[in-house]
Amino acid sequence: MSFIADVIADGGVAGIAALTFVETVFPPIPSEVVMPLAGIAAAQGKMPIWGAVLGGIAGSMGGNIAFYAVARRLGVRRFEAWIDRHGRWLTLDRAGVERTREWFARRGGWAVGAGRCLPGIRSIVSIPAGLAGMAWTPFLLWSTLGTSLWVSGLTLVGYRLGQAGLPLIERWLGPVSDGLIAIAAALYVFRLVTWRKS
Repeated sequence: MSFIADVIADGGVAGIAALTFVETVFPPIPSEVVMPLAGIAAAQGKMPIWGAVLGGIAGSMGGNIAFYAVARRLGVRRFEAWIDRHGRWLTLDRAGVERTREWFARRGGWAVGAGRCLPGIRSIVSIPAGLAGMAWTPFLLWSTLGTSLWVSGLTLVGYRLGQAGLPLIERWLGPVSDGLIAIAAALYVFRLVTWRKS
């Protein structure tokens, strides 16, 4: 947690954007940790709260767009071929890709917006959108809406914690943040060990 706090303190809005971009593309650190810490920094006067929110949105959207663009360019056949070779590391196979595509096709654009607010699928919802050839405009609109709600909510939680005072933050946020990272890592390892192709 101290590393994340240091990046936010030293990098400000740009540091928040960099962290949220990295966690969107390759999530070693969940946004559930990054954005509350950004909110705390805002409460301590290190940046305006709107700057923290905009930094989080910008970084997350950069990652969202990267996933979408890659999936759209690859197309279904080449993406499925890639999944055949490397899907184990994503615990994903062709059947899983097809189920996700069908689910996305039935629900359309709002699935992108809602998916941005759901831990675990926030990043990967860009993939079925790209594979389905969703137009850029609705993708960007729905993604920005969902991402803005998620980032703003987490930042506000951190801001309120920051206003409550430093002792409360040190007592609760550190263990909670470390716990979230440990749970995310444990779930991934469990899925990796137990995963089998459909």
